[in-house]
Amino acid sequence: MSNFLINTLLSHHPDPEHLFSTLCWPSTSRPDIEKIEALTVLIKELSNKSQEERFICKVQSVIWNQCMPLMQTISSADDGGKDMLSAVCGLFAVCVSTCQTHDVPEKVSQVLLPVLLSRDDGNHETSRFDMDVAIEVTAVLLSSISYDRDIISRTLSCTLCCVKDLSDSVISKIIVRIWFTILKSCDKASESEVLHQIWDDLLSWHQRDQTESVSARVLVCLTALSDHLYSSETSQTRPDPRRSQRFFRAIQAGLTHKDSVTRKRALYLLTRCVALAEIKKEDVFTSEEPNRDEILFRWTSEKKQLLREFWEDYALVLETLEENQIHVIRPVLNRIDMLVETTATDIQGGLFSPSWLLCVYQRMFHSENKAVMKEGVNHLLELKALHRPAFALAFSQFVIGPLMDVLSESSLYHRAPRQNIRDCPELGVKLQMFMVNFFKSLPEENRGSVLLQLVQRLGSRHWCAVPLLFLSQALSCLSPCPLLGSDGLHAFREVLRCTMITHQVLLRGASQCFLLRAALCLTDVSAVSLDEIFGFLLHFRADESLCRGTALWKELCNWLQANEGCFRLTNGDPGSSEELHAETSNRDGASIFSCVQQRLKTFLTVPASSDQTESLPDPSEAELLVRTVLLTADLQQNRSEEPRLELLLQPLLDVLQRLSTNVYLVLQKTDKSLQLLLRLLQLHRRRSDTEKENEDVVAVTLKTLMLSVVESVQEFLLRRLSGELRELCDVERSDLYLSVLRELVLTYSTVSWYGSNLQQNYIPKLTANCLRILGEPSEQVQRVVSMATLALLCDVDDRGVLNYRSEAMRTLHSLTDYFYPSSSQHLNQTLLKPTSVTISDPVDSVVLKDWGRIVAQFIRDQWTCLSFLQKSAGTLQAPVASEVLRAAVDALALLPGHLVLPVLDFMASVVPQVVQWDESLCIEAICASWKVVQALSTNPHDFWYTLQGFVRLAFHQGLLQLTEEQNPRITACIQQIVTELMELAQVRSGVFNVLIQHCCETWLPCGAAEGLQSDAVFSMALLHLDILTEACVYGPVFRRDQRLVQEVQSYVEQLGDSCAANIAVNSDNRDDQFPRVCVLAFLCRLNPSNRLHQRLMEELDAEISKSKVRYYSNSIQHRVKNRVWQTLLLLLHKLRPEFVSECVLSHVCEAGFCSNQASVKYLIEWTLILVLHQNPSRIQNLWNCFSLDHEKTKTSICTFLSVLVHLNVLLPKLQDKEVQWRRAVEVSLQWCFSHNFSIRLYALLALKRVWELEDARVLPEEHLGALTTVVQACLQQAEAMQNTGNAMKNWSRIQDHFFFSAFNPIMDYSVETIFHIFPLLSELAEDEWLPLWKFERFVDFPIGAALPSKNPVTDLCEFQPGDWIQQDKGGLEQEERWAEVQKKITPWKLSVQEQEPELMAQQRAARLGKLTSNLLVVASLIDKPTNLGGLCRTCEIFGAKALVLDSLRHVNDKQFQVLSVSSELWLPMLEVKPTELSDFLLLKKREGYWVIGVEQTSNSQSLRDYTFPERSLLLLGFPHLRMLLEKETCMSCQQNHPTYTVGQISI
Repeated sequence: MSNFLINTLLSHHPDPEHLFSTLCWPSTSRPDIEKIEALTVLIKELSNKSQEERFICKVQSVIWNQCMPLMQTISSADDGGKDMLSAVCGLFAVCVSTCQTHDVPEKVSQVLLPVLLSRDDGNHETSRFDMDVAIEVTAVLLSSISYDRDIISRTLSCTLCCVKDLSDSVISKIIVRIWFTILKSCDKASESEVLHQIWDDLLSWHQRDQTESVSARVLVCLTALSDHLYSSETSQTRPDPRRSQRFFRAIQAGLTHKDSVTRKRALYLLTRCVALAEIKKEDVFTSEEPNRDEILFRWTSEKKQLLREFWEDYALVLETLEENQIHVIRPVLNRIDMLVETTATDIQGGLFSPSWLLCVYQRMFHSENKAVMKEGVNHLLELKALHRPAFALAFSQFVIGPLMDVLSESSLYHRAPRQNIRDCPELGVKLQMFMVNFFKSLPEENRGSVLLQLVQRLGSRHWCAVPLLFLSQALSCLSPCPLLGSDGLHAFREVLRCTMITHQVLLRGASQCFLLRAALCLTDVSAVSLDEIFGFLLHFRADESLCRGTALWKELCNWLQANEGCFRLTNGDPGSSEELHAETSNRDGASIFSCVQQRLKTFLTVPASSDQTESLPDPSEAELLVRTVLLTADLQQNRSEEPRLELLLQPLLDVLQRLSTNVYLVLQKTDKSLQLLLRLLQLHRRRSDTEKENEDVVAVTLKTLMLSVVESVQEFLLRRLSGELRELCDVERSDLYLSVLRELVLTYSTVSWYGSNLQQNYIPKLTANCLRILGEPSEQVQRVVSMATLALLCDVDDRGVLNYRSEAMRTLHSLTDYFYPSSSQHLNQTLLKPTSVTISDPVDSVVLKDWGRIVAQFIRDQWTCLSFLQKSAGTLQAPVASEVLRAAVDALALLPGHLVLPVLDFMASVVPQVVQWDESLCIEAICASWKVVQALSTNPHDFWYTLQGFVRLAFHQGLLQLTEEQNPRITACIQQIVTELMELAQVRSGVFNVLIQHCCETWLPCGAAEGLQSDAVFSMALLHLDILTEACVYGPVFRRDQRLVQEVQSYVEQLGDSCAANIAVNSDNRDDQFPRVCVLAFLCRLNPSNRLHQRLMEELDAEISKSKVRYYSNSIQHRVKNRVWQTLLLLLHKLRPEFVSECVLSHVCEAGFCSNQASVKYLIEWTLILVLHQNPSRIQNLWNCFSLDHEKTKTSICTFLSVLVHLNVLLPKLQDKEVQWRRAVEVSLQWCFSHNFSIRLYALLALKRVWELEDARVLPEEHLGALTTVVQACLQQAEAMQNTGNAMKNWSRIQDHFFFSAFNPIMDYSVETIFHIFPLLSELAEDEWLPLWKFERFVDFPIGAALPSKNPVTDLCEFQPGDWIQQDKGGLEQEERWAEVQKKITPWKLSVQEQEPELMAQQRAARLGKLTSNLLVVASLIDKPTNLGGLCRTCEIFGAKALVLDSLRHVNDKQFQVLSVSSELWLPMLEVKPTELSDFLLLKKREGYWVIGVEQTSNSQSLRDYTFPERSLLLLGFPHLRMLLEKETCMSCQQNHPTYTVGQISI
């Protein structure tokens, strides 16, 4: 309602109170908006005329009875009532303005502010107000009253609390409606006060809690207030962002935030701050914490130019890093170098804090694109500024923190494109150099603390195997320096104990080696004791890293010898006695010896009151002592002293000597002595292949000393194993006794008197005692021990220790009576669990809980004995065999997977017998065994042994000879197993290796003599050609992470003996190329004169030839086809000539017409040459290939032209040489006139090579007629007319290509050429190369004269890959260092086919008399077809060299063609994607082009004043082009130019 109407009403109603009351409404009702507006106008009019107390009371009543209830109603309404809320707020504002002199604003604020503090939990009375309504009403209240310090202060405090908890949308409303209202209503002084309160509260909050959520919320608020904060007015009370250290800390937190919006807010605030500093022209710096904090921002008028350039570059870098495409980020990397150099140069002056650079690197580290992350890491590792001490110290915490975090990313460690598989990854090399330079640059007083924190960082999180390996290697490269003490050893111990448990064994062992080297180099020996050193060494496992005879062991000995006498002595240690201290001080070399001697005496000192039934002592103590004993002995040997082992081990020898005679010897003492004996026997041997046993004085001395107590120890073991072990705790003790007995037998079995006594007396007694216990009612523990003992003796026989005719074997064969009586009661017999009532010892109760494991081992031991009997005693009768096999299948269900190996071994010898009368049972046995293997696939410790046992079972010689006609079900089962096994091989590398190695050794054992028996065995291979075929083309493509682990393992292996893990770890051959190497060796051992061998080769040739039908245009099938042709080349010299000419030749010719990748094409051409060389009479087949329909041949005719290039190899064996030579000339000449440029080039090369064969040109020139003139003219044209454009380059490239220059098809026929040199020169992926060392290392590869293993000449080996053919892998440009994507075709690669249009354009211009220029117009950044069409016409008119588009598809666009008017047919055009533009421009710059950008900038040159260089590249489009490229020239195109109009060239 308007004021006019209200005044009219007031004029007709003298009583305004009545009108007032009429317009009011009950508090419970909801009025119309018009009524609210009318009341608003009425109060406003009356307030201008009257301020009586009665009127004020009426207005207050409207506030509390109409406005407040109505706002509560709006809060609870579903529709929101935005229009009504606006009307009510207008009424409320008028009312508050009228009553502001009273306490109404205070009371209203007391109602509204608690609403803002509420958490919407429904427990507050004020929760009836909606948050949005409360914010709006509060804003209206603040705008309607005059400045009230109290209300504003309380409102700010309340809203600042809300900022910390409420959602972003609510916070935005609070800032806009409340804070802005307050600031708008304030004067200058009050505004400064309000800003200061907000400023201080927000930054204090961020200082207390620097989480990402707090940083984001603070930056939201500061960005909203930026116009007020960055005011040009100067005030002492107004917050100045330029001087606030806390503000810049919040900025830096925002710059590294995960949210992109938060990062942009932080950058915006930073740039505004720099702009403010430049405007005010004051010298300022952050000064809140000058004494203990670095200055984050400083501005001085003297260096404003330097400061402005620095911050502009800094902002540009951060803006660009917001992009995820590496081709966009690449150009700003040089700006980062400039920032670093500027900061490092002025680091003492304090203009630039290094922490700003850390924000840049951390932003790169957190990029979503791994390529950007990797580039950031590489850039930091190569930072030369870190060589400066102050700069290195400033970066130290960043190196320990964010850099270590990003280095944990395994994908960063992939090898560079040009690196070999066995090379150290590029990042690993850079990391080594970085660590050395970084710690060398650090101030000496800080090196120790930084290094300790870094090692602690390694142990504080879980690391993958690959990153930890290379970080450990980098630490081992540090220069020797005493930096770490006891806490450093503890940090290293945490890395070994916690971080590396789940790593692959070889990589874990290598990491241990590097960490130990690092510890030896960096430990301050004066700060650690010998006990700490020896305790630290305990964490390096002997079967993974620290074993005798390795370079690491020798290095440790040398380190101990060099530092002997320098170690810290601690009170209470055995080495802290005065005598030892004197020895240490005199450095007489006896300190370590005395310390170890004392520790050994202490270890073997056991109180006589010790319990005789307690559990075994901790074996780690014995492990530690044995390590120290061996180290001490080797130390003495290093000094050329006689090892005093007898003196050192005298306490142990005394105890062992008394074992058999002193029955009152304390049990714990005997256990400790046997633990020491066991580890001495296990660890004394050297693992290095370069060391001979008879040269190891320490080992010989140790064996001699132990031999003197062998009889005593064995008598003690005999007594204890023959029934004395009865308690539950004795089960674990029996494992110790049996382990000692095993080591004694294996170590001393070659000693004549010992071996004789062992086989004639000791084993028979022990066997008889065990059988007696098993045959009589006895306690459960006795039965467990007896069965385990018998299993040990049977296992010893498997190792070839026992003589077949000895008494020991006779007594062991008596096991037959126990296991095979009239009934099978002793098969899979179990043990009754002892009742818990009889258990009183807590140790026994622990063993009782593990009773299931004991029973499982008891059953396993039974099958170990049964397997021994089956192998040594002969075959079982049919009923018994079936019954026992059924029991074996049951045992598979009873036993856990890691204990089934003896069952599998038994089944492998029984199944071939049973299959003849119970095929179903055999199938059940095989299937059950396969399920066990599959269940173990995630358990690498037991999987491989079980898999080998299963392969011996399922692929036993007796089963492989079964045919499908005789036993269809079992053969189908085996075939299904092969299929599933191949599927498993795709996941687990090395699975197929086990199968193919077993089959090859079964079918054709190395050194086996030929005969009927060997032929019968070999004939089995003919029944399983599918296995051989799969092996020939095997080579699964693993995931990127799996390939990384394999490549790193290859790198560790090539370190050889320098890495002790290669010696300590028993490496199983799980290389994914092993199956191919194995089957190739198998094929090379075949005898062509053997009928069966020849048949196998021919059938295999036919079988693998079918693989080509699976070939499609993808990398996996390409590799398969490549492997097929490699195998055919290998077999070619062994195949019958008849078979080659009738079958192979037709396949080769047919394959030549297919579309093939380069590597396959070379192999087909080579095969065709060799086939024709062996069968010269079939040369007509080659000529027939040139006579097929030209439309079907297309560029595949190049394959046969390539064969003609090598006619010099074939011609000597051909009849009618002159006829064949003339035919070759005619064919080559015919194809010289092909419409396809590639074919013409191949034909010219063939014509040139054929024409140069002087020996074949027997015909006089007059007989050749006009042919001579034509040929010479063609060759002259090839040499002379090819000088234009890139045609000459192509002519030179094809002539210099390895296949046409250095390669000789006959002389280079070798294994090395087929499997290594050709893939290398064809630029196949490196994992397709089969280097010669793999043939020599993996298998016993036969060497033959027809196919030598090594190339006799080195010309081809020294050749480098050329760039003629578009390769399968392609040349890896620089961009691929940043982009982990599959290589795409780059159409601007200047290959033959792409340059033909340019040649045609030049020839057309020459005919028309037009001038052509070297101007190259690049329009890849323009995508409008109409613009491109007009541009194409303009370029063709002015004779441009070429036009570059982002896609050649534009040419087919109708809009393009309307404006181009067919000019695209005569103008060379190239395709360069915007993502590839940077690399293309760099390539052109290297070719001498000037890159000129068309852009209107402040420093651009006018088109009318600019002189174009001879080679100019005009770059159009994209106004921010300077971020992509540093151009030489920037040119401005004016629209009023008199010659070139906008419509013609301005885009």
